[in-house]
Amino acid sequence: MKGLYSAWCVFCFGFWYVVLFPFSWIGLQRPQWYPFVHRVNRLCSQIFLICVGVSVQIEYRYRPDLHKTYVFCANHFSYLDIVVMGVILENYFAFVGKEEVKKIPLFGYMFVKMHIYVNRDASQSRVSSLSKSLKTLSTGRSVVIFPEGGIKAPSPPRMHHPFQNGAFQVAIRQQVPIVPVTLLSNYDILPDRWPLRMKRKAMRAIVHQPIETTGCTQTDTNAIREQCFTVIQEALQQNNQSNAT
Repeated sequence: MKGLYSAWCVFCFGFWYVVLFPFSWIGLQRPQWYPFVHRVNRLCSQIFLICVGVSVQIEYRYRPDLHKTYVFCANHFSYLDIVVMGVILENYFAFVGKEEVKKIPLFGYMFVKMHIYVNRDASQSRVSSLSKSLKTLSTGRSVVIFPEGGIKAPSPPRMHHPFQNGAFQVAIRQQVPIVPVTLLSNYDILPDRWPLRMKRKAMRAIVHQPIETTGCTQTDTNAIREQCFTVIQEALQQNNQSNAT
């Protein structure tokens, strides 16, 4: 049954993405139309979760201002994380993601146009992605980064440590708040192990209070990075302990 349900999930996501892609393609022809594409992608994620019967439970300890710019940092244990961030956050944002996403049909075309990709094994690519992130933030558009640098944690819900510095460096450079986001259940719904199997379970997340960077300099990078890690990890541990009792 898990195999059949997983196949249904793949079909639902692919079907709705293809159905809505003509609207995305039109919006991708001009940068000023990108916010429209963002809303189409968000709608696709919402329809997908409804079709597969996954409810969404979000605890907003902080409600991000739609007119402000942030760097959102979340833990990354599952491929589902990318899909649900657009449901969790109403803000217009750009993902920073790995270069391999470009190879995905249709989705890769959209990603290259709207988001920021990086080859984490190439120093020049990392420098370029940081520069693009700074430019994105300077336009008033938020950025979403998974600071673990990919799905690297060997034993979720314990995150890979340490976080990479990029998210915190750009936030400090632009003096914008960092908003930690804890994805509590995605690793259980869609674990990162082969064969991929999806489980019908509530998607739960916490949007935490922002970490301010006003007045901070690059010398504060490590302290802010560890503060962000602690906020997300403590929420994961508390949730794990609650589930065990």
